[in-house]
Amino acid sequence: MAAEKSKKRIIAANRKARHDYFVDDTFEAGLSLFGTEVKSVRAGNVNLKDSFCYVKNGEIFAVGVRISPYEQGNIFNRDPLREKKLLMHKKEIIRLGQRVARDGFTLVPLSLYFSGSKVKLELGLCRGKKLYDKRESDAARSAAREISKYTKYSSRGDM
Repeated sequence: MAAEKSKKRIIAANRKARHDYFVDDTFEAGLSLFGTEVKSVRAGNVNLKDSFCYVKNGEIFAVGVRISPYEQGNIFNRDPLREKKLLMHKKEIIRLGQRVARDGFTLVPLSLYFSGSKVKLELGLCRGKKLYDKRESDAARSAAREISKYTKYSSRGDM
């Protein structure tokens, strides 16, 4: 049973976040959702693009996490772009709020996944990248791709 609960099934990932930000630390937070939203999440109708989080009055909220309306939900559907409350320990929320206010970090949702039967959000404590940082990471990625391609061919003897 313990192995079943530790399974992570990724629903949506924010790939652009790792391109635009340096991720210094990651946290796991629960998501407070309504019934039709959970059904829509199970169907995979989630978009994390251009989303962020903020701390207000000791609570943390995710903005821009789009959960499309459930097709059979009729009057029970909620606004797809409503602010979703994240569930974390109070001490973690306070510590994150202080780091965001003091050090200039940003809280960015990195991925949404199922951990057992619960919907979880991977939250990144991020610093913004400058244009030259993005170029450097793109160059490093393409160099690694070239090296792996070369080593693959040289090991077979085709080159």
